[in-house]
Amino acid sequence: MPEGASDNPVLVEVTRGGIVESRHRGAFAVTHASGRLLLAMGDVETPIFPRSAVKAMQALPLVESGAADAFGLGNDELAVACASHSGEAIHVAAVRSLLAKAGLDESLLACGAHWPLSEEAARELFRGGSSPLPVHNNCSGKHAGILATSVHLGFEVRGYEQPEHALQIMIERVISEICGVALAQSPMGVDGCSIPTWAVPLRALAQGFARFGAGKGFTTERKVAAERLRRACHEAPALVAGAGRLDTIILRGVGPPVFVKGGAEGVHCAAFPELGLGLALKVDDGTKRGAEHVLCALIGAIIPAASSPLAERLSGRIRNWKGLQVGEIRASAKLIAAAAETLHPS
Repeated sequence: MPEGASDNPVLVEVTRGGIVESRHRGAFAVTHASGRLLLAMGDVETPIFPRSAVKAMQALPLVESGAADAFGLGNDELAVACASHSGEAIHVAAVRSLLAKAGLDESLLACGAHWPLSEEAARELFRGGSSPLPVHNNCSGKHAGILATSVHLGFEVRGYEQPEHALQIMIERVISEICGVALAQSPMGVDGCSIPTWAVPLRALAQGFARFGAGKGFTTERKVAAERLRRACHEAPALVAGAGRLDTIILRGVGPPVFVKGGAEGVHCAAFPELGLGLALKVDDGTKRGAEHVLCALIGAIIPAASSPLAERLSGRIRNWKGLQVGEIRASAKLIAAAAETLHPS
């Protein structure tokens, strides 16, 4: 648990039988691309690991370097390079296509193997008597993109996941510039897929997403690259996550007004390009349930029109195995009041 997390406010409550059964504490920041903090709750200054939430930023060198054009990558390949995918057939095909266009073999993937996040895909793999491969790893698209960029720039492909690799140093610099932090001086960890992950305060992460969406302070090349990656994710939302998963639902249902990407351990981020805003949140207990409800509540406050495609999520209905509603998950009264007053004042 991050330092100061025990003092974070309750952001989400889960009820059953008329009483609160569980509570999710956490913190979030909403900032303007200029750095102006619009709304914050909890500790937004202590660095946290964004994990997979920054995959689109990690993919910027793929476009900025010219690798995407050199290898003729389309929306599917660019979207899967930003993805935490479910290991469905479309995801595996997109990763293999990206690698093939760069003249690479999937044996080079250093992400490790795990069963597909999609239950259906995992069962199909099991029924066929197969074991999962690295290409089924939810991060394999990111790894394929890093490999392709390394080939294009003439970097050694072996060891691309190590922090001292030339491309990892480049990615560290890119994220540092976007978020306005010196990652070289920040705590570094190793992500589940073996790629370095650097700790960033939520406030800086939110500003980074605001800048990623608005292009504020970017060179022309970086602004174009960010727009291209966001457009690919909106054109191919199923590639970014998968069937029934929230990032895909939001990208498809809300569209270009918001770009979202989740990370592990209760982290979720969003950019609002037309408004020049960014959002970063972390739920202390690391649960997806808590993080996703905070995300939906804040998106609904920032873009009221988004409440329609997110209606089922915002309803918060909790059903048992028989389909009966037995409780609800809801944003805390403090979060609702703060968001209503600050993000959508009357």
